[in-house]
Amino acid sequence: MPTPLPSTPLLELRDVRKSHQIGTALETEVLHGISLRIQAGEFCALTGASGSGKSSLLNLIGLLESATAGDILLDGQSTTGLTSAQRTRLRGRSIGFVFQFHHLLPAFTALENVLMPASIAHGRPSPAQCQRAQALLHRVGLRGHEHKKPAALSGGQQQRVAIARALLLSPRLLLADEPTGNLDSHTAAEVFALLREFSHEKEQTQRSACLIVTHDPHLAARCDRQFVMQDGRLQPESDTPAASLR
Repeated sequence: MPTPLPSTPLLELRDVRKSHQIGTALETEVLHGISLRIQAGEFCALTGASGSGKSSLLNLIGLLESATAGDILLDGQSTTGLTSAQRTRLRGRSIGFVFQFHHLLPAFTALENVLMPASIAHGRPSPAQCQRAQALLHRVGLRGHEHKKPAALSGGQQQRVAIARALLLSPRLLLADEPTGNLDSHTAAEVFALLREFSHEKEQTQRSACLIVTHDPHLAARCDRQFVMQDGRLQPESDTPAASLR
């Protein structure tokens, strides 16, 4: 019998490059030929010193910026050549974000902030989405804080609201930039467990993946794999599973 083909990676980068000030004397390439694969169900860390290119790479993966060269594929679909509207739809449907800064809307409660992706996508959240939002807030330790506005929450509590918001629509890919940076060790462990569970909560054919940017070596060591950035390049992985750098 023929050897089965490997499953399509949930996320694949092929020789991705990013330059700034293109066409000027100050043109600078900040990402140099990044190639990687992440399969559904994987829980990965992206580490490296400040200025190594982690945030630039995360912005490209999240379709917030466009690569100068190379290709980024989600579920086998090339994102090169998509219009701005198509990128926005794909991002809203398939990617969840937890940024280092919370980006909560100050006029809305914690629950309303969590429900914002559903409100944007559908005009009005469904009863099931409202129930999921409540459950997510409880899971990240915010039971009883659902109707408080961001100004009444601590920085760590605001970060937990942002995490619940990112998980609301069960995106295929979750991108998290220092998601536990403002949390105490106990809450950080709970949030880490929630993010890890997210990568495994769906059926095998619909499992999701998570890529966490972190400076915490203990957190990175608990991930399935670790990608290390240095001077705009990914360092080769050691003991890498089948979903590997190419």
